[in-house]
Amino acid sequence: MYNKWKRQQGLYLPVEMLAEMQSVAARLDRSVSWVVQLAWKLSRADLARFPGVDTLPRQDPRGSRA
Repeated sequence: MYNKWKRQQGLYLPVEMLAEMQSVAARLDRSVSWVVQLAWKLSRADLARFPGVDTLPRQDPRGSRA
């Protein structure tokens, strides 16, 4: 049976960002995975308000908006 909680995913992050997440995880005595999951849960409503690429006006190669 598929377990939705044990799926692994690789992420490439800037070294500074990863170091900061590791520092926060150590301070909270939690895993980096836990920190990333909490950050997603706290920010997903804000991120949903950003326009997607399909909602932005298209630009004509000549410089005028289509």
